[in-house]
Amino acid sequence: MNLFFKNLIGSVFLLSLILGCTTKNTSKVTIATASNMHIAMKEITMAFTKQTGIDCDVVVSSSGKLTAQIKEGAPYDVFVSADMKYPEALYKDGHTTEKPKIYGYGKLVLWSINEHIKPDIISLIDNSIEHIAVANPKTAPYGEAAISVLNNAYIYDKISDKLVFGESISQTNQFIVSGAAQVGFTAKSMVLSPQMKEKGQWIEIDQTLYTPIAQAAVIVKKDSTSIAAKKFYTFLFSEESKEILENFGYLAAIK
Repeated sequence: MNLFFKNLIGSVFLLSLILGCTTKNTSKVTIATASNMHIAMKEITMAFTKQTGIDCDVVVSSSGKLTAQIKEGAPYDVFVSADMKYPEALYKDGHTTEKPKIYGYGKLVLWSINEHIKPDIISLIDNSIEHIAVANPKTAPYGEAAISVLNNAYIYDKISDKLVFGESISQTNQFIVSGAAQVGFTAKSMVLSPQMKEKGQWIEIDQTLYTPIAQAAVIVKKDSTSIAAKKFYTFLFSEESKEILENFGYLAAIK
């Protein structure tokens, strides 16, 4: 065998190793997910993995914290936010492959586990209500929406000293479920989850009291965008994913 063919075979072998590594690296997708989407995302990723064989790692936190982590170089492939503001900020700063795309609209509810409390906006000013759970409006879009509701209902000044802030919707729910807060604002998706749908009472907040919570997703820009990331992003906007979102109380985006 002459030197040319030896070199050719060596090059082919090296290329196969590189391609093999590339294939391995695209066999999993890491998804940074806003807390309100935690339960729905479990269903979506299960359906995605069943269809494609691609495993998913889901990291859950507030949209603001996840955005800060992405800016600092966290190894996420896809960011599923609870609003448009944070994905747009990432796009503007060059951290995403394209503009944010809305996958659904979230709805806000007022929820209580206390059997003696019937959730109602006006009743929040009652002296019997001592603590009202709200997600941190600085980092959690649902918290920002809750503050808008209180302002638009003209009761914020009357109840502001009752507010207890969770770092995310998940922590806010813990305050409500534990009884640390007698009532609280959360995402409709949470009270419809299998773990919570039989607990307590809730009312859906009039959507004229807050700006619709348009929730968007983006693919995070990396040195090499994985095939898995692109496949998951496409699946997030599929009919199967849309059905899951609607089962959890979201208004799925129209294609």
